Amino acid sequence: MPVLTRLIPSPVVVDIRPGALDDLGCVLADERISQSGRLAIAVSGGSGARLRERIAPSLPGADWYQVGGGTIDDAVRLAGAIKAGRYDAVVGLGGGKIIDCAKFAAARVGLPLVAVATNLAHDGLCSPVATLDNDAGRGSYGVPNPIAVVIDLNVIREAPIRFVRSGIGDAISNISAVADWELAHRINGEKIDGLAAAMARQAGEAVLRHPGGAGDDGFLQVLAEALVLTGIAMSVSGDSRPSSGACHEINHAFDLLYPKRAAAHGEQCGLGAAFAMYLRGAHEESAHMAEVLRRHGLPVLPEEIGFTPDEFVRAVEFAPETRPGRFTILEHLDLKTEQIKDVYADYVKAIGS
Repeated sequence: MPVLTRLIPSPVVVDIRPGALDDLGCVLADERISQSGRLAIAVSGGSGARLRERIAPSLPGADWYQVGGGTIDDAVRLAGAIKAGRYDAVVGLGGGKIIDCAKFAAARVGLPLVAVATNLAHDGLCSPVATLDNDAGRGSYGVPNPIAVVIDLNVIREAPIRFVRSGIGDAISNISAVADWELAHRINGEKIDGLAAAMARQAGEAVLRHPGGAGDDGFLQVLAEALVLTGIAMSVSGDSRPSSGACHEINHAFDLLYPKRAAAHGEQCGLGAAFAMYLRGAHEESAHMAEVLRRHGLPVLPEEIGFTPDEFVRAVEFAPETRPGRFTILEHLDLKTEQIKDVYADYVKAIGS
């Protein structure tokens, strides 16, 4: 009998631990990513630039490129700047915007990308997607997965706690997203990738059920691993389905309807996930999710991020328009304004104040 398998696109190196950044050069050389040390390192003017002085001596063959922001123009300029260099790899050192710019630039010039995250704000650090601002608002661009992911928990601990909280909300929202995927499978026959679903769900459950908090290395390790696994799950499935359902539609609606007032990505996704779980009738799961989000300092009501109940209802009603063709509990129920108001009132009573 033939043995049938599939290749899973994933990093060859995942180094998550305190002090990982100090060994970056050795790790890349040992894993044959850059034996010559010729690296193009993209940094921001913030966290990445502050780390440059610390790690530059260990990377003597690297050239450093400061990236202005997270737009498609920034990414194209970066690609043009590094194109002439004879580099082994591109390193994105910083937060999500810098890593996404580096992802796009590396793909454009045909080099592998090493993601060195300085915060854990969302699951994009290991995903096959670069999210960049453009003239139309914001676009998602398909790119290869990073060849390596390095996360120094000491650096993560130094970042503002709001970034960790955002990552928690994004990871936990996987549970709702996978439930939406399974719903689409049952109702519409949409193909579901069981491996991708299992990876994303277990990543979310690991964060949801961990008793620790943002100050614990053990919890930060689990959160970082969950975000990396979620990115790999998206590669396995070939799209964002394992981590993006009604929760992310509600998040996108906040961003589009209230662009100057929108909260952090993970805050909005966590709130959207707790409400979506209530919508599908999983009331105990919704209450538990809200309890954990609260314990970590995340919002479970729109007022906690500056929105009125009516504005939240409007976002929920508008949410399906943000991802045409995606089927979630929102599309399935197709609730109108007054129905959403009634369900929201029940949700508020169920989760308590």
